[in-house]
Amino acid sequence: MGMWTRTGRALAAGVLGLGLLAGQARAEVEIQWWHAMSGPLGEKLEKIASDFNASQGEYKIVPVFKGSYPETMTGAIAAFRAKQQPAIVQVFEVGTATMMAAKGAVYPVYKLMAEQGEPFAPKAYLPAVTGYYSDTQGNLLSFPFNSSTTILYYNKDLFQKAGLDPAVPPKTWPELEAMAKKLQASGVPCGFTTQWPSWVNVENLSAFHNVPIGTKQNGMGGLDTQLTISNTLVQHHWEKLAEWQKSRLFDYGGRQAKADPKFFSGECAMSIGSSAARAAILANAKFDLGYGMIPYWPDVKGAPQNSIIGGATLWVLTGRPQAEYKGAAKFFTYLSRPEVQAWWHQQTGYLPITEAAYHLSKSQGFYDKNPGTDVSILQMTLNPPTENSKGLRFGSFAQIRDVIEEELEATLAGSKTAKAALDDAQARGNTLLLAFEKANP
Repeated sequence: MGMWTRTGRALAAGVLGLGLLAGQARAEVEIQWWHAMSGPLGEKLEKIASDFNASQGEYKIVPVFKGSYPETMTGAIAAFRAKQQPAIVQVFEVGTATMMAAKGAVYPVYKLMAEQGEPFAPKAYLPAVTGYYSDTQGNLLSFPFNSSTTILYYNKDLFQKAGLDPAVPPKTWPELEAMAKKLQASGVPCGFTTQWPSWVNVENLSAFHNVPIGTKQNGMGGLDTQLTISNTLVQHHWEKLAEWQKSRLFDYGGRQAKADPKFFSGECAMSIGSSAARAAILANAKFDLGYGMIPYWPDVKGAPQNSIIGGATLWVLTGRPQAEYKGAAKFFTYLSRPEVQAWWHQQTGYLPITEAAYHLSKSQGFYDKNPGTDVSILQMTLNPPTENSKGLRFGSFAQIRDVIEEELEATLAGSKTAKAALDDAQARGNTLLLAFEKANP
């Protein structure tokens, strides 16, 4: 009798164990998340996914790196057509109009959260972020995840060596020019470089000076919009860049983040780029890092205004099993937690996208211990956004950026005047805008 009882118990325990394993296997729904983050940022993103996976047993977020931002967006659109799309895709801010126009492909986040019964309060997020990704009725279409803005970085060690105050970054372009000359006189090869040339030297430049880059509130008011980048502000700025390039006061380093090595190595003393470049700079640079707001031209009325965001949001695509949407909504709720957002902000340099995450970072003493890391927030909220400084929404803007950067490169090479290059960039860009408008009636 005893033996049968022991055997029966063992058998029952085995069956129960198998049942539990099968239950777990059944319950864990895999949700693909396509993204565009490599290096230190990719590692932080993967940690967020694995922390969420460890926090519950029903859903498993599977991050998949798909290349650059443009590659990730075009890859997701192609996958959707082939019915092989992920549930979640990270799309950079200038892809917003393209995603909004992809009718039937997007499950808007405000609908997702309501239909999946997850608490969601768009007012908890920074207005500068939600305004960019909402429709004309104010409904949030994608989930704010990694929002950055353009800031100035500088090498405090090189400032010290040049006899400059390492606690004082340049505030205006003339100040930056004077400092760059002093730095070069002390033996630094290059004064400054920039990441993302169009984002820095057209888009944020214009917003910070309260100058429009397009009609219809920079495209926010409708697809029938035109670029207005060939104006006196941008022309003057490009003329100065071309002049500085000759002596390497400015040294062009390429598109996207290709200029980074010039700053990491100490070849250039300053760099203007994404607040989220912080993670890569700290991982690569061997110097004391300083932060400042982007410079402005002091003779332009209304400057400085406020900078605009870059980075990306998470878009949910239609055509996936219902269970994946339940999991995606739960993941977004997890991402909204103040402690998760504060960690992401502090680790990367992205903005804390909720007011609560900003206040938590403040109360944790993060900004006191890391002076300058709140520059991005202060600059974004410097003044209430105007129609010229709340962002932009143009169709085909990834291609338009390529056009702008091609024309800037021609200016820097001396093969075109700034005016001719900007006239050409504007005309070529407007052709792309018109084609996008016709394709999306």
